[in-house]
Formats: sequence, C-alpha cells, structure tokens
Amino acid sequence: MTITELPTLTVPPSRSLNSLPVAIIGAGPVGLAAAAQLLERGVDVVIFESGATVGTAVQAWGHTRLFSPWEYLVDEAAGRLLDKTDWQAPAAKKLPYGRDLVSDYLLPLAATPELAHRIRYNSTVTDVSRQGMDRTRSTGRSTTPFLLRIRTGDITVEQLARAVIDASGTYSTPNGLASNGLAPTNMHRARANISHALPDVLGADRARFAGMHTLVVGAGHSAANTLLKLAALAKEEGGTTISWAIRGASPIRAYGSGNDELEARGELGALVHNLVGQGLVTLIDQFEIDDLLPVKDHRVAVTGRRRGEQMSVEADQVVNATGFRPNLDMLREIRLSLDEIVEAPRALAPLIDPNMHSCGTVYPHGVTELAHPEPNFYIAGMKSYGRAPTFLMLTGYEQVRSIADELAGNHEAARHVQLVLPETGVCSTSTPTDSCATTPEAPGSSCCG
Repeated sequence: MTITELPTLTVPPSRSLNSLPVAIIGAGPVGLAAAAQLLERGVDVVIFESGATVGTAVQAWGHTRLFSPWEYLVDEAAGRLLDKTDWQAPAAKKLPYGRDLVSDYLLPLAATPELAHRIRYNSTVTDVSRQGMDRTRSTGRSTTPFLLRIRTGDITVEQLARAVIDASGTYSTPNGLASNGLAPTNMHRARANISHALPDVLGADRARFAGMHTLVVGAGHSAANTLLKLAALAKEEGGTTISWAIRGASPIRAYGSGNDELEARGELGALVHNLVGQGLVTLIDQFEIDDLLPVKDHRVAVTGRRRGEQMSVEADQVVNATGFRPNLDMLREIRLSLDEIVEAPRALAPLIDPNMHSCGTVYPHGVTELAHPEPNFYIAGMKSYGRAPTFLMLTGYEQVRSIADELAGNHEAARHVQLVLPETGVCSTSTPTDSCATTPEAPGSSCCG
C-alpha cells in the first residue's frame, strides 16, 4: 500500500478526542515509563518502537556499565506493573550493564499484560501532524487529533492520537566530527575508519582497535569511557596507541571535580587524568577539526587547526564521541518552541545549559518546562535536552510522571515536581573494565542513569 492509497482517518462523532490513545514514540526506559504512568491513571497508550525489541539503543552499548545503581533505574509506576508478575527486582546497589537494563528490566516490563499488546515493533514514526492540518492552521487545533505516519517495512500506516510523547532519544543522530557541527566533506571516503560512540573495544569490536592507533574525539564521558577501554586493550595488545582530541583548552568535564555522590561516576575522571599524566593517552587540546582524508595503509588523516596553526593527525580508527543532537525532521508540522542554541524546549534550556549546569545541578522540572505551543505534544527523555549532555534517567522518569498527570487532568500534581538528584561538581563516570554509559537513551551525554 502506498501513501496515496491510505484511507482517510476520521474521528466518528460518537468518539471523543480523549477516547483516542496517547501515542508514545520510543520503547526505551523513558518511553515505557511514560506508558506505565499513563496506564496507571486510566489513559490508554500505543507505543511505536523503530527496533525489533525494546531498548534497541541501549543494546547498542550493552557492553557498558551505567553510573547509577538499580535503585535509580526503575520507574515507580513501571515497578508497580512488574510487581504484579513474578519479576525479581535486581539488587538495589548493583551497577548494571546496558544489556542488564534490557534483559532484567525493559524486556520483563514490555512483556507485562498491560504493555505487551500496546507496543508496535519495527515501526518508525516518520511524521507527526494534526489530522487535516499543517502547522499554519490554528482554528480548532487543540481539539483535532494528532496524526502519526508510521513506516513498517515497505508499508506506511497512520495512527490518530489524543496526545503525543516523543521519547525517541538521540542515539541515532550523533553530532558531526567537524568543529563546525557538520560531517566532514570527505566523511564518505573514510567511513570504514569512523566508529560510533562507545564501541565495544574489548569485545565485538576488538579487531578494529587492537594494534592500531585510535583517535578519540570528544570531551565528555563517552570519550572518557572509550579511552579507558582502549588503555586496557593496549596492555593486552602491543602496538595499540591512543590519542584524544578536544576542542577546549581543558578536559575538565571528563576529569570531573572529585565530589560525586554516584561513586562510579566519580571514579572515571581521575582514571582518565592518570592515563594522560602517565603518557598512555596523548591529549591534543584546542584541536578544531576541519576534514578527514584517506591516506596510505587504509589510515585516515584528521586535519584541522590547533592554536591557529594547521595540524593533521593520522589514525587507523577515529571514535566520534562528540555527543548527540535531536532528530527534528519528523516534527516539521508540529509547533515547537525550541531554544536556538541547545534545541531543547525554550523554558527548559536555561535549566540544563551545559555551560552552567552538570547532571546534579539541573533544577527539577516537569510539564511546564516541557510544554510547546502545540497543545498536548511533549518531547521527553534525552531528546528533550536537545544537545545538552546533562540528562539523567531519573530526570526522564519525573518528566513523564508530570506529563501523565497533566494528560489525566490532574494539573496541580503535574506542577508539583519533586526530584533530588545525586550531587556532582562536574559530571564524571566508571572504571576501565566496568566503564559507564551516559544515559540508556544517549550514551553521548555526560551523565549516566
């Protein structure tokens, strides 16, 4: 069936707008938490997941350990759904790997009777709009259903919804390697030399890095995590060398402050600092990358400027740990209010600005800060932070709790936000062998769990 052959969707007069489900985009931790919170309030949901199972993005970095112990990783409403089954809660103080988060939490949650039939797998939302309205039409907008266009294989279908929560994350849209925010012009010629953030250096991707020179690009904790893995590999595989390129004059965000209530998050900075001090990692600061050029022996030259001078670094592999950005293409017909710099909701942006805040200093927030000019449309989870790398999973759970209360009509509860985050000076992360992802939705951010 082609798009032009799709039937016209209408809401029969006998059905109110509120009889339609809330559409949730993404079946990661925050998306499933949103579903659990809404169902607990008697609001129906449908969940669209682009992957073949829940937590697809988490599985991509499943070899990585989180900062946060289990006690911070299970949403309260989701936990109540699981408590109705024979699920055994993991030890509260244990630090799980990404794969554990999927196998021990997300998969059992998705299998609960309340959620199992509401999740649509291999379903990519390509567009969100209003039924019969583009973004320019205003009359009757708030009482008109949302219309989502979903691609499943070669088939495109449409779904009506009373509200939309976009919890699709940012893992599939990394920032460009070039300092101007774009992909290098010769990226296509060097694609075999480029790795996504958080490669499995000691496991599935070992052959790509063993005995090679790797340049890690980025000043956050995905970069720091990869540096630790590479250092561990270098002890086992001769000829393995490591360089680390950052745009700033100091890697303070990766080093951290040494004052962190999440012990695993607090260890990483000191470990990376020691690697640099011991000469096991060559730090190249103030490096503004312009392009990539293939050179002999299947290597790549990373070219740019350092302190006003032209510079080139040759490497066998380049790890792009420069962070992530939201994919806004599917929201072209939605009225968004986004900050011009970090691409987060405008009211939220000053609370999460990475120039001012770390993970533990982000102020509690909820539906008020997440609202857009489009009624009943919300971006939640890592995607709500735009390009800011300060997201914590606990923050996402509080976001969707607040949104659920708002959509259920409990507006006072929606605005009563209580969230205490673990303290930190400048965010930091895990150990060489255990390592740490940043968030289950977006490992490029600075914060875990």
